[in-house]
Amino acid sequence: MAKMSPYLNFDGNAEEAFNFYKSIFGGDFQGSISRMSDAPGMENLLEEEKNRVFYISLPIAEGYTLMGSDICPSMGQKLIEGNNNYISLHPENKDEADHLFNRLSAGGTIEMPMADTFWNAYFGTFKDKFGIYWMINFDYGQQK
Repeated sequence: MAKMSPYLNFDGNAEEAFNFYKSIFGGDFQGSISRMSDAPGMENLLEEEKNRVFYISLPIAEGYTLMGSDICPSMGQKLIEGNNNYISLHPENKDEADHLFNRLSAGGTIEMPMADTFWNAYFGTFKDKFGIYWMINFDYGQQK
C-alpha cells in the first residue's frame, strides 16, 4: 500500500509551525530545511521571501511524515485557510488522545471537544493556531 503524507502550506510561518509540531511529536526533521533561496530559478524572488521554507518534513510515526512549505505571494500564490482538509491522528489510547488534542489545539479553535461517539470512538476536532484542521480519533475497538 502507498504511504500518505499530509502536505501543509503556510504564508511565511512554516518553520514556526513545524517547530511547534516537532515539540509535540518529537523526532528530527528529515534533512535540512530548504529555503526558497536554495531552489533553482528563485534568484529574482523578493528579498523578504527568500528565507521562506521551500520544503520541510517531519516523521511523526513509522511510515507517517508531515511535509510542508511556505507560499510565495510574489509568484501569485495565495493561502486560503479552509476546513476542506484535516489531518486525522489515531492514538493508541485515551491518554494519548487527550495529550495530542490539548497540545495541538493550544491557541487554536476547538470545533468538537474530545468525547465518546456513537461509532465507538473517543473523538474531537479543532483548528490549530496556524489554521490547520485536525481530528483525533481513538477507536475503542482497536484498544489493546
